[in-house]
Amino acid sequence: MTLSSRPIEPPPLADRVEALAAALAATAIERDRAGGHARAERELIRESGLLTLTIPAAFGGDGAPFSTMLRIVRRLAEVDSALAHLLAFHHLQIAGIVLYGTTEQQETLLRGTVTHRWFWGNALNPLDKRAIAVDDREGGYVIEGVKSFSSGSVGSDRITISAWHEATQTALIAALPTDRRGVVVSPDWDAFGQRQTDSGTVSFDRVRVDAHELLQVPGAVATPRATLRSQVAQLILTNLYLGIATGAFEGARRYTLEQTKPWFASGVARAADDPVVQHRYGDLWLHIRPAAVLADEAAALLDAAIARGPSLTAAERGEVAVAGAEAKVLAHRAGLAVTSQLFELTGARSTSERLGLDRFWRNVRVHTLHDPVDYKLRDLGRHRLDGRVPDPTPYS
Repeated sequence: MTLSSRPIEPPPLADRVEALAAALAATAIERDRAGGHARAERELIRESGLLTLTIPAAFGGDGAPFSTMLRIVRRLAEVDSALAHLLAFHHLQIAGIVLYGTTEQQETLLRGTVTHRWFWGNALNPLDKRAIAVDDREGGYVIEGVKSFSSGSVGSDRITISAWHEATQTALIAALPTDRRGVVVSPDWDAFGQRQTDSGTVSFDRVRVDAHELLQVPGAVATPRATLRSQVAQLILTNLYLGIATGAFEGARRYTLEQTKPWFASGVARAADDPVVQHRYGDLWLHIRPAAVLADEAAALLDAAIARGPSLTAAERGEVAVAGAEAKVLAHRAGLAVTSQLFELTGARSTSERLGLDRFWRNVRVHTLHDPVDYKLRDLGRHRLDGRVPDPTPYS
């Protein structure tokens, strides 16, 4: 059992996850320093069979609930949050097809993913409206412009994209081959954390999108069920933060037991016997534990909401958003607290570059800037004050 979640079932799946985690852990520190495209590690994910995890059995997939995927993402993030991010965002695109797509689109795209082992990326950043969609005369659209923060786009086989449609003041969403003529993916991600998320900039030079490739047409009003995609995204981030926090905690714990020297004034022979150190570890654990409980509860609500199908109501969808916001706020706090405070418990020698303990803080610091946690707290305050649920947006 990992520190932050119950066992992943069934056991054969757990075995595959642990084998992948061990393989990623073996090179995680070195690859974090190097950055760039983790081509070999992406192939490890492909070979693990985890790309088909959330694809419904009707289309040849494993049919696992999204809660299972989220627990796997959390486990992998303990050792390599960048590659966990890539797997998670692949499944976020699968979620979009499941929630937005027609039966015909699902048959083509989901079964195609199973058959061809496609790895999905995205160019869906909703705040970047520089990719513009213009109607053509054949019922399709032409896309011009760029999209930033396109996680998983580098090295992907297929991408989901969004583009702003001026006429309706809304966005379209489409699924395309990454090698579509006019699509150029630039590997220009240069943040100090999450260095191997393949989050390039995607440029569109008169890219043709046919009507059958549209998952969401301009001007469409999303159903409550369709807006669950944002909740899948938010819980992915939550579980990435939790995995990073847990990995940092475990790394610090091992170092404290094996290498940290006790402070001279403590009067103990081992750092782990110092009451101050014990107190601090207990406090850090109580950042992780409640966040994990709420994350699992929110994931269970997400599964139930997806299972409701078209009958899902706006109020029910709102309860998922509230639960997700609660979990994300606590996971955000846990990630920052554990990864920054661990050095106070492990000592000066633990800052050695060869140990790579700083990567946990860098990764969670970059990732927790994805969207302001203060607005999650605002949503929770509104809900507790007058029962208002969060308005459906790409972030809530």
